[in-house]
Amino acid sequence: MTGFLRVEGTKIVNEDGTPVVLRGAATGGHLNMENFITGYAGHETEQKEAMLKVMGQEKYDFFWDRFYEYFWTDKDSEFFASCNLNCLRIPFNHRHFLDDQDLTKINPNGFKLLDRIVESCARFGVYTVLDLHTVPGGQNQDWHSDNGTHRAQFWEYGHFQDSIIELWKAIAAHYKENPWIAGYNPLNEPADPKPTRLINFYTRIEKAIRSVDEKHILFLDGNTYAADFSDFPETPYPNSVYSIHDYSKYGFPICDERYTGTETQKAKLLASYERKIAHMKQVGVPVWNGEWGPVYASAMRNDTDIEGTNASRYLLMRDQLAIYKKGDPSGDGAPISWSIWLYKDIGYQGLTFVSPDSKWYRHLRPWLDKKLSLGLDRWGRNAAPEVESIYQRVKDHFNEVIPQQHLKALYPPTWSTSDYIDRVLRDVLLSQYLAHEFADYFRDLSFEELDELAASFKFENVVHREELIQYLKNWI
Repeated sequence: MTGFLRVEGTKIVNEDGTPVVLRGAATGGHLNMENFITGYAGHETEQKEAMLKVMGQEKYDFFWDRFYEYFWTDKDSEFFASCNLNCLRIPFNHRHFLDDQDLTKINPNGFKLLDRIVESCARFGVYTVLDLHTVPGGQNQDWHSDNGTHRAQFWEYGHFQDSIIELWKAIAAHYKENPWIAGYNPLNEPADPKPTRLINFYTRIEKAIRSVDEKHILFLDGNTYAADFSDFPETPYPNSVYSIHDYSKYGFPICDERYTGTETQKAKLLASYERKIAHMKQVGVPVWNGEWGPVYASAMRNDTDIEGTNASRYLLMRDQLAIYKKGDPSGDGAPISWSIWLYKDIGYQGLTFVSPDSKWYRHLRPWLDKKLSLGLDRWGRNAAPEVESIYQRVKDHFNEVIPQQHLKALYPPTWSTSDYIDRVLRDVLLSQYLAHEFADYFRDLSFEELDELAASFKFENVVHREELIQYLKNWI
């Protein structure tokens, strides 16, 4: 251990000035829940409210206490370090700290949840990045900000922004002397239709954090889901790393073209990366690829040609890693830091995943099959053809009646009318109803059964994605 990490030019360095490349993954659906990671429908808050209604307070508290405890333990930290990974990104929901009914009071229980992970990682020499994944009103239009609408209302209300400024001041004060924290990721994937508000927010939050903590790095996501830095100031924020998210369409079921590593495909990967880091090259700041990685095929989701699909996805991952190995924006051929999405789930992307033989899969299998057939997960959506035809008729109608010049009128422009229709009708409205069906699976379960469900996520009970682990382990 050589003290706090800091920024020097386009490098992250330790106290001795030696470059440090952060390699890791995110916990994912732990302190911030996402529907495809654990299997519920819609948004975390809706899921939990529906579960509380059918379980009652005592069993509800028991289940979540066990889930949070089992999901990350010293065994996970030890394994993580053994994979030659040195930094864990910890996404967390603001509601662990703030009650939406009173955004002025900070709940100390949030620190207890974060502390146990940070301290566990430190025992095994693993840095952590604290990632605020949700904010009041939603910093983007999608489900992973626990936003039950398709509008990013965080940018429309100053009170929401003020509450998060104060929250980060409290977090920075709590961790300011902890050298095992690599830094703070103040806002995951912001998507501000008027980007000046994001820049004003970053300027404010940088000053607020520095008023109590001058040591830790800030990891700042670009606008439009960590892809656009065009409105960032020419003078970079001090001691800051700019964070991209570098997902490739080749890694998802919605892409009809299989990745085979052709020169044309490699060129597209490189062009996408270069476009995202153009600002970093111009102003000379480090890059952290805070999220990336494909969705893997699985018999648990009734995928076909699993072997061929996953061979393609692993090839994609290797070719992206090759870009990152020489991706420093200075052009000196040094590697950049990265964090894959994600460490543990129910079989989509994780280094580890819940076993098909677990209580979680055995008990929830009918629900998971129904959810899959309805295409309720934007991440890896692959619904039954008869279901897709229903939505396609709506999409065709929209495309017929909206003038061509206005099809990109809504933000983000990277979304098509198809994306918006899926977001509003499936991810929001239908999922609101079906969250209650998911909750019904927890009705009348005993404490022992609830404990067994939560224990499905314990390290000793999960399956390892060995090929992925070996690629990451051998990267350097």
